[in-house]
Amino acid sequence: MGEQKKTNTQKLFFFLRIGFVAAAIVAVTIWVSQNNRYVILGNSFAKMGPWFFAGIVGAFVVSQVILASRWWLLLRTQGIHINIWAAVRLHFLGLFYNNAMPGSVGGDLIRAWYVTKHTEKKFEAVLSIFVDRFIGLLSSLMMAGFCYFVLLRDVNLGVSQKAASGILKWAVIVIAAIAILVAAIPAGRKLAAKAYQHLVTFAKKLWTAAVLYGSNPLTILAAFGLTFLLQGIVITGFWLIGRQIGIEAGLKYYFVFFPLTWGLGAIPVSVGGAGVVEGGLAGLFVLAGVGAEQALAIALCQRAVWIVAALPGAWIHWTGRHLPKEMQIEPGEN
Repeated sequence: MGEQKKTNTQKLFFFLRIGFVAAAIVAVTIWVSQNNRYVILGNSFAKMGPWFFAGIVGAFVVSQVILASRWWLLLRTQGIHINIWAAVRLHFLGLFYNNAMPGSVGGDLIRAWYVTKHTEKKFEAVLSIFVDRFIGLLSSLMMAGFCYFVLLRDVNLGVSQKAASGILKWAVIVIAAIAILVAAIPAGRKLAAKAYQHLVTFAKKLWTAAVLYGSNPLTILAAFGLTFLLQGIVITGFWLIGRQIGIEAGLKYYFVFFPLTWGLGAIPVSVGGAGVVEGGLAGLFVLAGVGAEQALAIALCQRAVWIVAALPGAWIHWTGRHLPKEMQIEPGEN
């Protein structure tokens, strides 16, 4: 009975996330269809040559290969010596499920499931995925925060102090209203209790990871350094795309806006951050003085790059290359 209830909750949560993405798509479609915005949006895309887009996709794929080596490094720290190309294949499999498959099972869970087929150290293998994701998320937020205070702290993003105060006031009101609603409804109290349990579980995982990896600080520093480097390369690539489609905002805006929205995309209100990342990125660029259509164009370009770069994961899954050699199957076998 308990398992059935848990399954129903997971299904409801999944459909709510799908509903969020569908609502975002409908809202964008309606907005683009008004005032001939689709013409401006189409012209923005037309300015970018297909070979240039292919080059950005290629650079992103290479960055993902190197990021997979970050995870491989974390695995080796715990004595899990799987082949580096096996780690790359599992990484792209997870990338495919995160960005191209609207399923209820995320890419990290897929990686966690299949990496345990490659080693007997199942707990350490699964924990390495948590650490890998945590390093990526923390690196994004650190980069956004550092670049904001160094590059954009004195830049006017088009929001007056009065408007900022009004936004903050309404944010507090909305948060308070949600808290009261959650406390007043039995289902809300159960949801809050589950959220607290997840927070406790996260804290325990973080502590366990700190203990396991604390004896290898150089590995963690190398992982962070590699992440900062590759995020910088990817962000610069999207800046070049922005220049192609006519966005005049400087590189400093990209180094704040992109990692910040990557962090926001980790909030599980949609599938693969769809809608959250695009809406946040477009909104930030509009505040920086970029036209709304061009801001939407760069946000959609990023999603397109993610989806195309994730397609190798489909081939890996179809050919069974994500499994250990003794378990691999030929395409089409049952």
